Amino acid sequence: MRVKCALCEVIENIDDYSLQAKKLRNRPIHTYMCEKCHDRIKEKTEERVSTGNFRFYRSPQVEDDF
Repeated sequence: MRVKCALCEVIENIDDYSLQAKKLRNRPIHTYMCEKCHDRIKEKTEERVSTGNFRFYRSPQVEDDF
C-alpha cells in the first residue's frame, strides 16, 4: 500500500496486511507519518516536557462500577 506522510508528503510503501494499513483503509481520519517526522515530533515534545511548562490536557478517567 502506498501512503503519503501528512507532514513532509514523502510517499512510502507499507505492507498491505499490516495493522497500520488496515487502520488507514477503514478509518480515513487516521493519517500516516513517516518515521523521520515521528521521531522529530517525539524529540521536540520531550524537549518541551523537560522545560516544565508543558501540560498534557487529558480528560479525567472515570471508573465504572460494573
